[in-house]
Amino acid sequence: MKKLVAGLILLTLFSMEKTMTTAQENVSIKPPVAKKSAKTTTINGDTLVDDYFWMREKNNPEVLAYLEAENAYTDALMKPTEGFQDSLYKEIVGRIKETDVNVPYKDGDYFYYSRTEQGKQYPILCRKRGSLDAKEEVYLELNEMAKGLKFLGLGSTAISDDGNLLAYSIDTTGFRQYKLQIKDLRTGKLLPDTAERITSLNWARDNQTLFYTTEDATTKRSNQLYRQRLGGKAEMIYEEKDELFELDSARSRSKAFIFVTSGSYKATEVRAIATDRPTEAPRLLLPREAEHRYYVDHHGDSFYIRTNEGAKNFRLVAAPIKDPQKKNWREVIPHRQDVMLADMDFFADYYVAYERKDGLPRLRVTQFKTNESYDIDMPEPVYAVFPAAGPEYNTSVFRFNYVSFTTPASVYDYDMKTHKRVLLKQTEVLGGFDATQYQAERVYAKAADGTRIPVSLVYKKTLQRDGQRPLLLQGYGAYGISSDINFSIPRLSLLNRGVIFAIAHIRGGGEMGEEWHDQGKMMMKRNTFTDFIAAAEHLVAEKYTSSDRLIITGGSAGGLLMGAVLNMRPELFKAAVVYVPFVDVMNTMLDESLPLTVGEFEEWGNPKIKAEYDYMRTYSPYDNIEAKKYPTILVRTSLNDSQVMYWEPAKYVARLRAMKTDSNPLLFRIKLGGGGHGGASGRYDALKDTAFDYAFILSQVGVTN
Repeated sequence: MKKLVAGLILLTLFSMEKTMTTAQENVSIKPPVAKKSAKTTTINGDTLVDDYFWMREKNNPEVLAYLEAENAYTDALMKPTEGFQDSLYKEIVGRIKETDVNVPYKDGDYFYYSRTEQGKQYPILCRKRGSLDAKEEVYLELNEMAKGLKFLGLGSTAISDDGNLLAYSIDTTGFRQYKLQIKDLRTGKLLPDTAERITSLNWARDNQTLFYTTEDATTKRSNQLYRQRLGGKAEMIYEEKDELFELDSARSRSKAFIFVTSGSYKATEVRAIATDRPTEAPRLLLPREAEHRYYVDHHGDSFYIRTNEGAKNFRLVAAPIKDPQKKNWREVIPHRQDVMLADMDFFADYYVAYERKDGLPRLRVTQFKTNESYDIDMPEPVYAVFPAAGPEYNTSVFRFNYVSFTTPASVYDYDMKTHKRVLLKQTEVLGGFDATQYQAERVYAKAADGTRIPVSLVYKKTLQRDGQRPLLLQGYGAYGISSDINFSIPRLSLLNRGVIFAIAHIRGGGEMGEEWHDQGKMMMKRNTFTDFIAAAEHLVAEKYTSSDRLIITGGSAGGLLMGAVLNMRPELFKAAVVYVPFVDVMNTMLDESLPLTVGEFEEWGNPKIKAEYDYMRTYSPYDNIEAKKYPTILVRTSLNDSQVMYWEPAKYVARLRAMKTDSNPLLFRIKLGGGGHGGASGRYDALKDTAFDYAFILSQVGVTN
């Protein structure tokens, strides 16, 4: 097999012309040309012609040869930047505190934390009993587990209430296929109880019964709930048969219940398992209804239900545990048109609401006894805030993470009784980082329909808006997921070289509430693309940058965004970096055997319905490539990506290369091992990939050191 693949690679590369001169090294190379083998699909009176459908044959040596030829072509084109890549990598690593410790959190009798060591790819999971001065116990050493593997991903973890047993799941391929292991932390030995395709894990109070959900072998839909008594046979106690719905499970902070949520994009249904009665069947709380999404938590003698019934941005109600039907609902937080109630967290004496207003997250604390509520103040106008690890229930201290474009990730303990916060740790940036040297701001672009589109920017100060600064514009815009800002140590290598970094908070995301999502999905999906174009045009018009210095980037659904806007307005951009892109919309959504497809009919549309087919057909990147000029493009993926199959970007590159009329480079890099939807699993491997991407980005705007 290896000889056959090697021979095919040589044949594929045979047509590449290489000329090298010495003093002024000039490398000219022709890209691999993928063969065409037409497959036609006729549906809704339309015929789709796919010349590259054959690339789906993962075990076909000819497919592997083509992918390796693409990697060889990309390596050849990027070879002049190898020294720059190396210096960027060393620069980034030089800013990172490689040996470091996360803030410990208390759970039961133990303090848990993870730490990293210089030169090691993965974190080391540790704990100490009773006191932080106690002897350290390493309970999961991922670096040892990763030996001999190209990839290691840690999925779910759950420690029994008595602290003796660790249930965890690991993926060793990048395909997000997780295997259950149970470790006796007293002896360090693995128990014989295992299971495949794990999606969530939760212990009952007896420290002997484990509940877990698993996924279907073909579509990767999480669809079955199991109860496992240690040493016994696992028993399936619920199966979700509707292909639009997936299962997830989580244990309440009170530890009294495990909530099993069956959800689609439009509806949910929740079952409860009392953790002190693990042999009982899961109890259905409210039957599913069309367009009704609800999520349940527990406090005292009540279930607290976050519901969208009559409340597009959700409201909170309480209901008695014995009978949580709607007739018994008591409103706790009413619906607000301008505030999204995104999540809840319940403590013994307080609860915290995670809300979004004006495109920003916020935390609102309420005391149960007095019903007094207040927002936790944030020190900057543009930021991100979210809960941190800390599972204790009987405490007045709430732990959260805070970050901004100019403030490194910071962990705070907030006393909900005294309203005082304590900074426990801020990620250290080595090499003399000075936050005052950078400026963050938020501007607004105007969409074609007049909607104001927020755009967040950060740059090195002394900005002159003369259109000469290079700018990297990022976007996503799908599933109601908000593109919140963050601090990035690697990004400093761009900012310090004059690059402006920006995020376009386009419709389809959740920054401005549920309506923001609704206006960028299904039959309104094109708003996502035109919003991004409006953001780019605004940044050019306001002279933050110019089209010949504007680079765009996005991944997964954001890769769909990239493909769409490159088809619509290729002249607006200098270059694009596209990660694991969902670009073959029609073929993928027509194949219900693929992971994610059926469940996502409610996000993109069902192509078997003609009106939805016709609309999707207007923007599907693969199907709308034209014979015209495109900017320079780098596309990245992994062979073992389970979310967006590798052949989507591979086919996209092949068709684009065959049709585009320009001579701009089109680069394709695929991880043939050791990668998944999120790229490399090891931190140093991931940073090397970042250095590669940054060398590409900077070289496009003439920066080579």
